[in-house]
Amino acid sequence: MITVDVSSPVPPFEQLRQQLHDRIVDGTLAAGSRLPTIRQLATDLHLAAGTVARAYAELESAGLVETNRSKGTRVRASSATDEAVRAAADRYVQAAKANHLELAEALALVRVRFGER
Repeated sequence: MITVDVSSPVPPFEQLRQQLHDRIVDGTLAAGSRLPTIRQLATDLHLAAGTVARAYAELESAGLVETNRSKGTRVRASSATDEAVRAAADRYVQAAKANHLELAEALALVRVRFGER
């Protein structure tokens, strides 16, 4: 269930975006799942339609959902996998930088793991 706390310092669109993001990444919202229409979700959550539209737009920009006029807004097929790989890449880059590796060294380690010596 998605909730929005109007007393929170976090803007409502961000609360909505984060909750949908988390559900997509953890698989609660499976690939192909259709999200409610902007108007319906805005009505359900007592939000302005523009607030929901902004959250959906940010999810689309992140590659997690796609919108089609005839099919509505749906979770992208590869979104959870893409997000998991991006998160792992972010952790790897942070570890490489923390260990003072140059880009070429970090890439060489990835190539070894892929079996490209």
